[in-house]
Amino acid sequence: GHFNMVVTRDQIVQWLATTAAVMKENKAYLTDLDSPIGDADHGINMDRGFRNVLEKLPDVADKDIGNILKTTGMTLISKVGGASGPLYGTFFMRGGMAADSKEELTGHDLATMLQAAVDGVIQRGRAQAGDKTMVDAWLPAMKAFHEALDKDGEDTLTALGEAVAAAEQGMKDTIPLQAKKGRASYLGERSIGHQDPGATSSYLMLKALNDTLTG
Repeated sequence: GHFNMVVTRDQIVQWLATTAAVMKENKAYLTDLDSPIGDADHGINMDRGFRNVLEKLPDVADKDIGNILKTTGMTLISKVGGASGPLYGTFFMRGGMAADSKEELTGHDLATMLQAAVDGVIQRGRAQAGDKTMVDAWLPAMKAFHEALDKDGEDTLTALGEAVAAAEQGMKDTIPLQAKKGRASYLGERSIGHQDPGATSSYLMLKALNDTLTG
């Protein structure tokens, strides 16, 4: 089946374009989630950031995957305010460094790229599991992805599907948590009962990758 599937440069470009469309579509939703526990701008920021990425894509579409991802990261850092710009920027910068000069990615390359990206976010934001941040979507997603890839005969798309399901569960699991990082942490117990916007945008981004590769 899809066992030896590689992710092409064109698919990475398509993933970023799809993410831009998804952030535009979910702009109000993400901002509504951010409204009770943040600055009510997460959707606006993500939409603006990826709209700028979309404008940059034609210039880098023929470059290697590392270059495309690093350009995405730099664009997000320069164009997005709040905490999400530096964190998502770091995500793509580190992911790009891990995919340096690659023209395609195997399942394991994809895992390495995403893990480097997530590790960058954790270092930059100093967030741990349970702090009610985007990390709470990514950690279970990466655990599921690695475990599925390590299983004999588990193909990349199946593994990615499991990662998306784990990210969605992780996102929902942020609802009962009290925020320990960022603006939401100032609210103390009042942050409980709200789904984390960053975990939500992370889930949407990972789902966009899965939709691109299965589409």
